[in-house]
Amino acid sequence: MTKIPFGPTYAEMLHPELIPPQTRAKALAARQDELDPMNLFNITWKNDDNEVNKIVLPKELTGVECNIVVLLGKYFPSGSHKVGPAYSTLIEGCVDNTIVPGEHTILGPSTGNFGIGVAYICNLMKYDAIVIMPDNMSKERYDRIQRYGAKLDLTPGTESDVILTLERTFELKENPKNRSLAQFELMPNYRFHRYVTGNSCVEAVKGIGNERIACFCSAPGSAGTLGAGDELKKIFPEIKIAALEPYECSTLTNGGRGQHRIEGIGDKMCTLIHNVLNTDFIALIKDDDAVKGLKIIHDGINILVENGIDREVAKNMHELFGVSTICNIIGAIKMAKYLHLGPGDNIVTVATDGYDRYDSVIHNLEKRYLETEDFVLRRWFIDVFRKNGTEDIADYRTPEQKEKLFRQKEKDWLKFGYSQAYLDSMRHQEFWEGEYLKIFDYDKKILALRPEAK
Repeated sequence: MTKIPFGPTYAEMLHPELIPPQTRAKALAARQDELDPMNLFNITWKNDDNEVNKIVLPKELTGVECNIVVLLGKYFPSGSHKVGPAYSTLIEGCVDNTIVPGEHTILGPSTGNFGIGVAYICNLMKYDAIVIMPDNMSKERYDRIQRYGAKLDLTPGTESDVILTLERTFELKENPKNRSLAQFELMPNYRFHRYVTGNSCVEAVKGIGNERIACFCSAPGSAGTLGAGDELKKIFPEIKIAALEPYECSTLTNGGRGQHRIEGIGDKMCTLIHNVLNTDFIALIKDDDAVKGLKIIHDGINILVENGIDREVAKNMHELFGVSTICNIIGAIKMAKYLHLGPGDNIVTVATDGYDRYDSVIHNLEKRYLETEDFVLRRWFIDVFRKNGTEDIADYRTPEQKEKLFRQKEKDWLKFGYSQAYLDSMRHQEFWEGEYLKIFDYDKKILALRPEAK
C-alpha cells in the first residue's frame, strides 16, 4: 500500500509556527524544490516570518481614502491559494478513508487554479489526477496542470461554461475508482477559507487604519473565498461582505449567463458552498476593465509613476496579480465609494494568483485593441481605476434578495442529486456553524495519522 505523505492541520495552515520545528525547517528548505512533498507544510498565507503576505495598495492607484489590503496568493505552493482547498478536500478524504492511494483517481472540476492545485497536490501525495475544465482557458493553465502530471479532460466553452465540467465530473464519478474534489460543492473549501483565510485577513489589518475590516470583497468562482466572511462577521459584526461577478455574466444579480474574460469567477451558478446568508452586496465588474487593469499594472509602470506611485512600489506590483485580482481590486474601489469609507477604514480582498498564468490573456488583449502604447494606457488608467463608481451594486440584505439566491441554488443543485431538505438546511446559520466545527475533529485525525505521531 502506498504511504500517504500527510501534511498540515487547519491550525498549522493558519499558524505555521505551530508546525514542529524540524518539520517547519524542512518545509522552508523545500521551497527550492516545488515538487518536494514537504511543501505541503507551506500551504499558508504566511511568509517565512509567519507574517501574512499582503500589499496595501497605494491610494494613488485606488483613488479612494480608505486602505485596500490585498492578501497575496502567488506565494502559495503552485502559485495560487486554490491549493489550500484542494489539499483540505483531499486530506479530509484521506483521514476518512474514502480516498485511498493506489486505488482511487482524483477528479478536479475547475476553470484553472483549482485544477492546478489538484494536479499539484496529487503529485505531492501520489495520486493519479484528472482535471476537468473548459477548453478555452489560458494556455498557461493547461501547461502547468500537465507539468504536474495530471490528465486533462476538456469540455466545450469558457469560464462561463463551467456547468459542463460539473456534468462531465458527474459522469466520471459513476466509475467507483474516481473520487471528486468538487470545489463547488464540498465543504472543505468553505472550511479552509473560513478558518485560514478569514483569520489571516484579521491579522493582515493589524497596524493598518483602525485595525478593523469595514468590507471584504471577493468574486465567487467556487465561492469558497467568501466563506471567510462568516469568520469575519464573528469578529467585526459591522463588516459588509460583497460578492463580485462579471457584468457580462450576472447570474447572481439577475440570472445573466453570458460569456466573459475574467478567468476563475462568474460560473453561471450559485455554488452549493456559497453561504448567501452573509452576502450583503453584489457588484458587477466589466471583464475588459479587469484585463485592461492587469495590462496597466504589468506593463504600465511609467503610467503608474506618472500618477504618483513610487517606482519601486510599481515594480513590486508587476507580478503580483492576475485578472481576477484586478476584478477584486475594482470591486473594492467601488465598495469604498458606495460605503463612503474614510482614511481609517480598511477593505480586504485577495489575489488568488499572480501574473505568471496570464501572458496569453494580455496577448489576446493586444490583438483585440491593436494599440496598447502608453497614450492608450493613460486613458485606461482613468477608465479602470478612477471612473468606476457606485453603479451596478445591488443590496442583498433583504429577505427578498436572499430568496432569489436560494432559488438559484436550488435550480443549480437539485439536478445533481442534492435533496430539497439539504438545501433548506443551508438557509440557517446553524448549518454553517456545524460544518465549520468539523475543522477541529479533522485536525485531531490528521495529527493522529502523521508519521511523527507514531
